[in-house]
Amino acid sequence: MSLDCDPLLTDLYQLTMLDVYAQSGMNELAVFEFFVRRLPPQRQFLIAAGLEQVLQYLETLRFSAADLDWLAQSGHGSPALIDQLQTLRFTGSVHAVPEGTPVFAQEPLIRITAPLMQAQLVESRIINLLQFQTLIASKAARCVLAAPDKLLVDFGLRRAHGAEAGVLAARACYLAGFSGTATVRAGFEYGIPLFGTMAHSFIQAHPSEIDAFENFARHQPQNVILLIDTYDTEAGAAKVVEVAPKLKDQGIQIKAVRLDSGNLAAHARQVRAILDGGGLSEVGIFCSGGLDENALQALLSQAAPIDGFGLGTSLDTSSDAPYLDCAYKLQEYAGQPQRKRSEGKANWPGRKQVDRHYTPEGQLAYDILRLDQDPWTGTPLLQLYMDQGQRTQPPEPLQQVRRRTVQELQRLPAAARCLEAHPWRYRVEISDSLQRLAQEVDQALDRQNEA
Repeated sequence: MSLDCDPLLTDLYQLTMLDVYAQSGMNELAVFEFFVRRLPPQRQFLIAAGLEQVLQYLETLRFSAADLDWLAQSGHGSPALIDQLQTLRFTGSVHAVPEGTPVFAQEPLIRITAPLMQAQLVESRIINLLQFQTLIASKAARCVLAAPDKLLVDFGLRRAHGAEAGVLAARACYLAGFSGTATVRAGFEYGIPLFGTMAHSFIQAHPSEIDAFENFARHQPQNVILLIDTYDTEAGAAKVVEVAPKLKDQGIQIKAVRLDSGNLAAHARQVRAILDGGGLSEVGIFCSGGLDENALQALLSQAAPIDGFGLGTSLDTSSDAPYLDCAYKLQEYAGQPQRKRSEGKANWPGRKQVDRHYTPEGQLAYDILRLDQDPWTGTPLLQLYMDQGQRTQPPEPLQQVRRRTVQELQRLPAAARCLEAHPWRYRVEISDSLQRLAQEVDQALDRQNEA
């Protein structure tokens, strides 16, 4: 079952609220914004991702007859609600930060303006899509910063939290600058380059390592990357040297060897010496096995002779920061600014825009969070992607998003690119007009509470 456009992929409380709205006649224009309250301790920035999937969801949003029958029979929708949902389509507008853009705490990644029932219903899926891909793209970007100019491949499908997560993680990683993925579906869906060779079981299924190497090379002559650590890493490397001349006589070139266990830096040095001594200096070394950006940084700081890395579990689960403290909040309803004031979760009211300022050298300097109607003071980040339920521009090619991400990573301040926990924080100023509006909303709320 495809979940891409499933309107039932939501929380029950969205439907209970919609039911009350339907019976009460509440459906004035509402403005919601999705933002991250605070960055995880290990993060100095995030990379916005997932917008394309949100747009696809919104433009195809509709309830089927089966959906509506189930809601009615299960008691999760009154006749008034079922009647409204029969013709529900997204007719609003979407302003969003382009995918691949660095973003920071309190900055809206997306603004939804639509009749209340529409804007409320889509909350759960929008958070689901934006939070996950932004999380993984940000983790992947840190890996790119840790190992610039290295081959980086997403290996995480088998440890991802579900099939959709594995495919979307591959997309987010490629968007952030990875070379490709092992996930075949992501290659089909998004045109992401695919990488993959063999597992240890392939080696074990043959009488010997040399038999396995030769059999694989004969049948996959354009993709000869040999896994050499099934039994003994250095012995495996020596067998590669032994089999290489025979394969060369058949016109087959060994591209690389793969290490997946042990002390990767030490093994890589020894394997490099064995390969070089056997005249195979052109054969690369590719490593995998429980790697993250910190492991990459450590390996490269030791000058380990490794040409590429496969990253899986830690990447596709973002193991050190597995979620974002994010929210999708009502900012305006029926023309009136709204603000949540809960302790530790207060948000700024009104429709907002982010103006980005740069240094003379083109580096990010600071941002200003302001009201949308205020004059520009820098480069506005949120752009119009949908108007009256229709896209205002065609889907952006993933390759183009990827190029922008790589360029934007280079524009980050040096402190933002630091992988370790750091007290430095990028400056996000709150405009005077936004602060005044918050005070006015607070005063109005106080008067209501006193009445």
